[in-house]
Amino acid sequence: MKTYSATPKDFDHRWYVVDADGMVLGRLASEVAKILRGKHKPMFTPHMDTGDFVIVINAAKVRVTGNKATQKTYFKHTGYMGHERHIPFASMLEKHPERVIEKAVFGMLPKNALSRGTVRRKLRVYATTEHPHAAQQPTPLTFSMHEAK
Repeated sequence: MKTYSATPKDFDHRWYVVDADGMVLGRLASEVAKILRGKHKPMFTPHMDTGDFVIVINAAKVRVTGNKATQKTYFKHTGYMGHERHIPFASMLEKHPERVIEKAVFGMLPKNALSRGTVRRKLRVYATTEHPHAAQQPTPLTFSMHEAK
């Protein structure tokens, strides 16, 4: 038996739109990361770009569970000694809701050249329902996620 290895001509990259209104951040990010990598396809090949494009709308309406809304912070370093910046989740969600989802999804992707190059370019996040990708005719995507208790 021969092991099947997919080639770039075998893949059909589709566009999906996901509404993040009321969804839990971590559960949404893990599903989006799976679609970006292409793990939902039977032809998944780890060393190739098999994933699809994902448009996330209503990023400002994403929610978190537990005390994360008050305790979660995002770390940033300016490059100077002692210049660490810790940005609270509520502040980040208010000013840049797109970055909240981007950081959650990118944290769930592998840290390699394929992820940094092609997979990250396939995610588009918008704070509201409007997006400029109507010409790609994205398919609406819903996830059957269980509610967090």
